[in-house]
This record gives sequence, structure tokens and C-alpha cells, in this order.
Amino acid sequence: MEHETMDLEQLATYLQRDARELSKLASRGQLPAQKVGGEWRFASAEIAYWIETQMPGYTEEELTKLEDSGEDGDGELVLTPLLSENTTAVPLRAGTRASALRELVRLAGQSWQLFDTEALLAAVKLREEQGSTGLANGVAIPHPRRPLPALLGDHVLAYGRTHAGIPYGAADGGLSDIFFLVCCRDQRTHLNVLARLSRLMLRPNFLDDLRGADTVQKTLQLIESAEKSLGHG
Repeated sequence: MEHETMDLEQLATYLQRDARELSKLASRGQLPAQKVGGEWRFASAEIAYWIETQMPGYTEEELTKLEDSGEDGDGELVLTPLLSENTTAVPLRAGTRASALRELVRLAGQSWQLFDTEALLAAVKLREEQGSTGLANGVAIPHPRRPLPALLGDHVLAYGRTHAGIPYGAADGGLSDIFFLVCCRDQRTHLNVLARLSRLMLRPNFLDDLRGADTVQKTLQLIESAEKSLGHG
């Protein structure tokens, strides 16, 4: 998202959706928008947050379309280049949401791309207060609400899996044991990472395989293999 605000046509192009459909959603209050001079205007940050809330219900086709509206496609690895042994923990030594966030931010700091771990931790906690990033499948994807380019030399992704699920605030009341901390310099990359994670989670056995990977090396190999397979149906 290059603009702080978008008009209806810009949003339709960005989301790869019909402008009339988006106008109806805005009129019904189902899409964050405001009228300026009789025309719809959309704040980029609010649209990004709206997409996040909708993404768990997206189909593979919708997620792929969202990715394709950016620069990366099936031929590009999105997650694998951002992960390393330094930013991955199996197991993640945490038993509460607070300790999980601290450990994930500590891992992110080991990327050497994060300039202020305390600022990132505060931003992630603030986002969780607005609504848990825990999903019904036992996965949680903590992240700041807005990109934090001033804190980062490059985009950072950290992964951890706890031995047992912990209460994280998922809407269904379920426990979370798989955690991806996402921190990006721009909104486009942030949404690409979320869409790519969502696509992987739709693949049969991916989460079961993650839970069965008992070392950092096996985990990274699994994620890379799964991500490469997206380009082959």
C-alpha cells in the first residue's frame, strides 16, 4: 500500500475485487471507509487490519489473488528467506501468552535486523490487546498493527512451537502451540507473509507435520519444502 488513503478504484485494484462489490460493503458498514466529498475513501492501515480479520475465512484462490496483487507469486519464497536457526525455537520455552511474546521477540532480536526489542514487544502487546491473533487451529501470529520500518533493518519472522498448548485468547477458546511472529517494514510485505502462512495452513497435514518436527533444522526444512510445493498445485 503506497498511499495512506485510497479511493474506490485504487482499493479495487489493490484487492483484485470488483469496485461495485466493495462499494456495497462500505455502504453496509462491513468495510472501513468514510465519505469525502461524496466519494468513498479508505485508510490503508484500516484496510490492512480488515484484511487480517477476513483472512482466516479466505479460500486458496482468494489468498493467492491477494499475494498476486503484490510483487511475489508462487515462484517466490516468502517465508523461508526470513527464517533462520537463530529466529526459530523448538521447543519454545513459554507457558503463558506473555512469556511466549517475550521469547518470540527475543528470537527476532537474534536476526540482527531488529534495533529495539522492547519497542517491538510493546507494539505486539498493544496489537494483542485489540484482539488476539490466536486462531482456531492452534496457531497464533502475533505482529504489530502497523509496519515498523524505524525498528528494522529488514523484515523479521520468528517461529516457535511449545511442547503443550497455552491459553492465548483464540476465539474458540482453544490453546495455541505454534507461533509465527511477523514484523515487516511495509504493509505489502506484511500482508504477503500473512497470506502465505494462511495458504500453508490450508495444506493437508502441514500443521501436523510442524508439530511432529522435533528440531529446528527439521522445522525449517519442512517450511521450505511446503512453501516450494505451493508453486506446484
